This record gives sequence, C-alpha cells and structure tokens, in this order.
Amino acid sequence: MTQPCTMDTPLTVNLGAKTAKAMADHLDLHTVGDLLYHFPRRYDQRGEHTDIRSLEVGEQVTVLGQVRRTTVRPMRQRRGKLLEVVVEDGAGGTLTLTFFGNQAWRERDLKPGRWGLFAGKVTEFRGVRQLNGPEYVLLGDGAADGEVAAEEGVEEFAGALIPVYPAAAAVPTWVIARCVRTVLDVLTPPEDPMPAAVRASRNLLGLHPALRQIHRPASDVELFQARRRLKWDEAFAVQLTLVQRKLRAADWPARPRPRTDAGLLAAFDARLPYELTDGQRRIGEEIAADLSAAHPMHRLLQGEVGSGKTVCAVRAMLQVVDAGGQAALLAPTEVLAAQHHRGIQELLGPLGRAGELDGDPAGTRVTLVTGSLGAAARRAALDEVRAGRAGIVIGTHALLYEGVDFADLGLVVVDEQHRFGVEQRDALRAKAEQPPHVLVMTATPIPRTVAMTVYGDLEVSALTQLPGGRSPIASHVVPAAEKPAFLERAWRRVREEVAAGHQAYVVCPRIGDAAGSGAAAGSGAGGSGVDEEPSGEDPAASGDPGARRSPLAVTEVMPLLAEGPLHGLRIEMLHGRLPADAKDAVMRSFAAGDVDVLVATTVVEVGVNVPNATVMIVLDADRFGVSQLHQLRGRVGRGSAAGLCLLVTDAAEGTPARERLDAVASTTDGFRLAELDLEQRREGDVLGATQSGRRSHLRLLSLLRDAELIGQARAEAITLLDDDPQLDRYPALAASVDTLVDAERAEYLEKG
Repeated sequence: MTQPCTMDTPLTVNLGAKTAKAMADHLDLHTVGDLLYHFPRRYDQRGEHTDIRSLEVGEQVTVLGQVRRTTVRPMRQRRGKLLEVVVEDGAGGTLTLTFFGNQAWRERDLKPGRWGLFAGKVTEFRGVRQLNGPEYVLLGDGAADGEVAAEEGVEEFAGALIPVYPAAAAVPTWVIARCVRTVLDVLTPPEDPMPAAVRASRNLLGLHPALRQIHRPASDVELFQARRRLKWDEAFAVQLTLVQRKLRAADWPARPRPRTDAGLLAAFDARLPYELTDGQRRIGEEIAADLSAAHPMHRLLQGEVGSGKTVCAVRAMLQVVDAGGQAALLAPTEVLAAQHHRGIQELLGPLGRAGELDGDPAGTRVTLVTGSLGAAARRAALDEVRAGRAGIVIGTHALLYEGVDFADLGLVVVDEQHRFGVEQRDALRAKAEQPPHVLVMTATPIPRTVAMTVYGDLEVSALTQLPGGRSPIASHVVPAAEKPAFLERAWRRVREEVAAGHQAYVVCPRIGDAAGSGAAAGSGAGGSGVDEEPSGEDPAASGDPGARRSPLAVTEVMPLLAEGPLHGLRIEMLHGRLPADAKDAVMRSFAAGDVDVLVATTVVEVGVNVPNATVMIVLDADRFGVSQLHQLRGRVGRGSAAGLCLLVTDAAEGTPARERLDAVASTTDGFRLAELDLEQRREGDVLGATQSGRRSHLRLLSLLRDAELIGQARAEAITLLDDDPQLDRYPALAASVDTLVDAERAEYLEKG
C-alpha cells in the first residue's frame, strides 16, 4: 500500500521517480497539492459526444469516441500494413486513427462498437482529420494500447463522469487520472482554511470532499458542489487580496489638493466652448472629493470611445495645479502622447502658455517628454518639470527614466491602463515624496465582474453619455473572398468620402518588411513586423492554420492602393517603426487635412482624434480582437458627419472568426462587446495567470458565469477584513491566499 501523503508531499514518494519526473517535466506538477489542483478540463459521459468537428489542426486533443469501422491495407511506400480506424463522436463527426506496421492485435482490440479515449495531435490528410498513432485507453472490458495496460486505465473511468485532464503527449489524461486516484486514496485530509462561519453561511463543501469530488464525481450534483467550493476559494482569495490593498492604500498619507473657487480650473470651465455632460459633472465631483482627501485617490475612469474622458482628466490636473502641485499624464505611445500634448494645449489656450507672449500670466505650462526629444529640447523640458513651471507633464515611458524629476508630483493620470505594467506605474509613483493621487483611464469597456475582480481595489467611475456633436458609426462585414465586388465597393466608398471633403483610415494587422515586399494584397505576403502595440489576437483559425497567408501589411498595401483603387488620392503610412518625428509629422498632416487616406497599424487604436475622418477599412479584420476592433472604429464618427467602419475578412460564414466580426458589426455597445471578448479569452489572462509565466492556481473562476459568486465573495472579504485586517486569527486562510494569489500575481491585480 502506498504510504500516506499530505498536500506538500513530493510526487516521487507516491508515484515513483519516473512518473514524477514526467509530471514535473511536462506539466510542471511537483507535489501532491500541485496534482490535486490540476483539475479536469472537462467531463465526458459514455454515449455523449466530443465535438470532433470543432477540433483544430495542430491541436493536442483527447477525444471520447466509439469505433465505427477498421480497415487494413498495404502501405505503398514501404513494407507493412496500415490500420485505419474510424471513430465517431455520436453527433456525426468522425476522426480517422492511423497505425503503421503489422499490428494485428490492435485490430482485434479496436472492434466496432468499443468506446475509448484517444489522445494525439490533430493532422489533416486530403481533407480528412486524423490522429496518427494515438495513445488510447478503451473503456469497459477491453485492453488498452501497449504502454497503458487495461487495468491501469479502465478503473479510473468506471464512474458515469469521465474526467479529461489538460495533458501532454508523454502524460495522457488516463495516466493523470490514475495518479490522482493513487494520492487521493492515501491523502491525509488537509486543514480547511475557510472560516467555519463563512463555510456555514455560504453552504460550502469542505475542502477534502471538494478535492475528491472534483476528480471523481459520482454525479452531476457532486461535481457542482465541488466546483462551487473551489471557485469560491479562488474568488475569495482574489477579493481578500484586493480589499486588503484597498485598506492599506486608504492608510497611506497624501497631500490633499482641494478645489479652489478662483483658479485655472474655474477659468478653464469658463472658456469651454460646450457644456459638460451630466456624467462629466458627476465624475468631476467624485474626483474633486478624492483629490481633497488626505489619502491617495485610486480611481478608474472608464468610458466609451469619445465619451469625454480627456476633459475629465484635464479638470483633475488643473485642480492639482491650482493647489500647487504637478500632474503627469502617461500615454502608451509617442503618437498618443504627442496628440494629448496638442489637444490639451488647444483646450487650455493661453492658460497653458504661461511665460509666452500670448500666454496668461496666471496660467501654467504643458510640457511633452518623450524618448525621441533632441538633447536641447529634452534639457529645456526637464528644467521646466524640475522647476515646477510645467504644471502638466505629458509623456511616455520616458517619464520613468532617471533624470526626470518633479518639483511636486500630485497626480498621475494613466491613459489606457492595460498597456502599462505594475513596475512602470510604481516607478512614476516613486517620483513623489508622498504617494500621488492616481487616475486610470480606459476606453475599453469593462464588464462589472472584471472591474470587481481585476480593478477591485480602485473606485470605478463610468462615462456612458456621449458629448453633443458625436455622430453614429455604422459597421459592416465585407466578405472579400465570397464577394469580391463588396471590396471594390468599399474602395469606391472611400473615394466618395474623400470627394465630399472627408478622410479615411485603412488599418492593417502588420507593418511588413522594412522595405516592403510589394506582394499583392491577399497573396500571402511574406515577412513579419511587430508594431509598438500588439496587432491582434488572431483567434480565427478558420481552416488549416498551416495554409493561412501572412496578415496584410502596411508597407505592402499602401503602394497597391496608391497604384490601384485609390490612385490619385493623397496617401501616407503610419506605423511604430517610423522615427518619432516622422510619425508626428504624418499625424499633423492628417489632422490638418493634408492627407486623404492614412494606411496604418493599430498605432491609431487609441486616442487619435481627427473629427474629419469618416470611414475606416480594417483589412484582415479577423486577425484582431473584439476590443481592438471597437477601439479602432472609434477613430471615425468623431465629428458632425456619420462614421462608417468596414471589416474586411476572408473568414468563411459560420466560422468563429466570422461570427465574432458579425457581433462587432451588430452593436456599438462596448460593454456587450467586452463580455463577448471575455467569453473568447482565457479567464486566466484576465486574472493575471499568464503574467509571470508561472502556473496559476486560479483555474475554475469565470468572470462572466460566476458574477454572483464573486459579489458574494467580495462582501464576505469586506466583512472579514473589517474585523481582522491582517487575517491574524486565520493563519491557514492567509497561507491559502498566498498560494492562490502569489506575490507577483497580487502585484498584477493591484492595478493602481
């Protein structure tokens, strides 16, 4: 009998050196606890199908299927026979298993009607999906293949629910199931870290039975109980972490920056050419109250594209300047930093040109600090910042460098939060004697549960009302492969908009070769280019991934447009590989109306504001994520003329990529699209599971499906920490939180 074990016991003790090494090398599992928190990916039931038609070529899969027929024929190129076994998923989907060599025993094994689990890499030959030489285990009274004897495999799947684990080629799911059974049978029940009162009030299963039932559920009810308890552990750990950080932040000292009745903010409000929306006024009051407090503001300001977040940020910065401090705005790219600089200077007018001939003596200065500034310009900018003459400082990561010193940094505004790491925000914070106030702005709508979970230690404000003068945006999918005439019409529409005095964007997912290859659009241009922002998630996978052409590139598309459908128009390109002064010159020309069509990468995704631009064509739109597409189309319709966004794709109708584009085209509700985006992303990416490259114990929690549970966990966390902020009376719970949310992941979750 295997000796008893605890959650900390190394796997070598109970599984042996060879199996433990395979677990460590291929799955990063080292202890009994690691193994027991390696939860099944799904549960199959005999008679219920695995959807074979949804399998992707190149994917490592485990399929539950039933043998339909076997065929043996001589091989053409060499001696021996080929065994082909067709298995079916119960819904009409079939998969061919191929075995090379003389293996009569395998033919006897794989009789029609037998059910089994088959694991391998999906390939495709002449349009037929295959697993070549898969490992397998047969269910019922038959034998398994060579290395996995029947008695080792079948017993693990005797129940109605068959666990299927995230596996590796060298460690298939039935080996994992066997190992789990081995350690569960001798596991000393672990201490349950959940406070008894919480467990009772929320009707939660104990930890030990939950671990047993998630791996070996006897029924759907047992599985539900186990998953609910283990999801609760994850949600509770995250919320305890965030609420603790929020409580600690509330204790930090900060210099209050109260609003004054007569100052730059009052003068700015008086010269605004339009009325603030009700939402802008409400959020202005929330921010003003935060800035007046003796502890740092930590607020997330989210709002749809064009909702007026920048004006809210400027008003906050002016309140700090009125109180004797400085404000820094950190932008993710030089293009956006330069645009913020121009836009804020225009908004402030003479108020932002103190010391100049036409400046207001009672005003301040708006200074731009980027890495591409020349030596003389950089010295002048740094002097203004150091001396405090620059009340508003706008920059990129250059603001984080040594040598950028503030006289009195009172507020940090972070634009597009998801583009900055914790270390970068902390570096800017460290430039103040006391923690500055922090305002985070994002135009990416955030579902409520994401805001609660990922931004749980920030106060959240949402701008939902668009300012007057903004026009609606119509979006349509252009299926270029199916209907080439639609693409021709799209280019004619661009010419019509330009003829009417408007401008257009053409967005590509890739920069291209430095010199451009001149390959025809859609012809499979080679080369690769990475912009200063990610250029798309490429989750389409419609067809054979190996057969997909390279994404269209700016350097390849621009000459084709200039010589073809857009001949005679003034066309320029913009991408992250251009020198900073060239990027700025292109944007200035486009903003001034001297450029008709801008062919660009996602460098225009955020913040670029040219009200005269009315049409955007996104090429290879299926290569972008939902949120990216929503951000991109927000660049048009920013003036009085209606906006049009055309999403060009080769994705076939009915594919996930096409359905995603249809969803984007069907609504401009950013919050609905954010939920769609979340549905299609791995939950762990949202929770920071992949931030440090380490394994995460956050496995089961779904930010969409478990909204109610997350809210309950947050309420319990607040109650518990109000009474015991450091969890001194619950050391086991504190240790559990540290395991589920390690230090790096806690930093990632801090977000502020």
